[in-house]
Amino acid sequence: MPRELTERDLEAALAGGAVLAAGGGGWAEHGRILGTAAIHAGRPMLWHPDEIADDAVIATAAAIGAPGDQTAWEMQAADYLRAILLLQEALGRPVEGLIIGQNGMSSTVNAWFPAAVMGFKVVDAVGDIRAHPTGDMGSLGMHASGEPTIQTGAGGNRAEGRYMELVLRGETAKISPVLRSAGHMAGGFIASCRNPVPNARVKSHAAVGGISYALALGEAILKARPEGGRAVLRAICDHTRGAILAEGEAVRETLLYTPEAFDIGRFRIAGLELHLMNEWMAVERGGARIASFPDVITTLDAETGAPVSAGRIRAAQTLAVLHIPSAEVPLAPALLDPALYAICEERLGIELVRHLPAR
Repeated sequence: MPRELTERDLEAALAGGAVLAAGGGGWAEHGRILGTAAIHAGRPMLWHPDEIADDAVIATAAAIGAPGDQTAWEMQAADYLRAILLLQEALGRPVEGLIIGQNGMSSTVNAWFPAAVMGFKVVDAVGDIRAHPTGDMGSLGMHASGEPTIQTGAGGNRAEGRYMELVLRGETAKISPVLRSAGHMAGGFIASCRNPVPNARVKSHAAVGGISYALALGEAILKARPEGGRAVLRAICDHTRGAILAEGEAVRETLLYTPEAFDIGRFRIAGLELHLMNEWMAVERGGARIASFPDVITTLDAETGAPVSAGRIRAAQTLAVLHIPSAEVPLAPALLDPALYAICEERLGIELVRHLPAR
């Protein structure tokens, strides 16, 4: 049976999604605005893919870009609605449900507001259980299919005249970078609706249950918070079967925002080297890889247990580095395709394909 998403679920989604944000994944403040608007606008309902007809059209509601402190981004709830309306118009038929491309500080609730307002289903599936840097990583394997698709975008910084709308048609591997460039031109962030597919593809290619996973993790965090930050860290590790790799002061070595809407950087924490491409992609110690995408890698405030995005790490802040092996989370099959990683390896200057889990 579908589950109504409530204010308690919103807090759980933000808490669990922030861990799965892996150092990126949007802003919790933005997610709270979206989720609160959804709950007051209607009744967002969470549906398992098995409860939906295989031929129902499901699209991905996502926010594209790198909304860090280095950009003048603006995102309104209405932008998500506009992106979906543009997609339906281009598609020529209605959408029945929405998935999200990834979990994150705000992205876990990306589908709630348009679903509540327009009567869509929030589908309990995600393109990738954790946040990732490229649109192809959450595209349900369409990056390698050669199938034409539709991607739309709406939003931008109004005060600077950056608001824009766009409708793209073509192979996702070709048009996803265009949408990301639009995010940069809009101020670092843009709402999108993309890749409409039959629900049968969602069932076979998504990380099914990915929203429920974030909600359950968030509930464990909410229950532990009254006992303090150390209790939160224990609860996260116990629930996810993850581990704290190290704890210490964070040192930013590099952090650069690029016109592709990527944050590229490298940080050091207690002898660990963390590589960032919008999200944490790899952890090394003494040149040896000890965690690598699609593992979940997250930085947590050692005192409060709260996840800290890379862009908000303060000088000399004490952080704990959390590692959840990919074997412990629902994993979308497409993430094991080496073709996804060429741009990441080039931008970061490290190997990722060699460290992928076996298919």
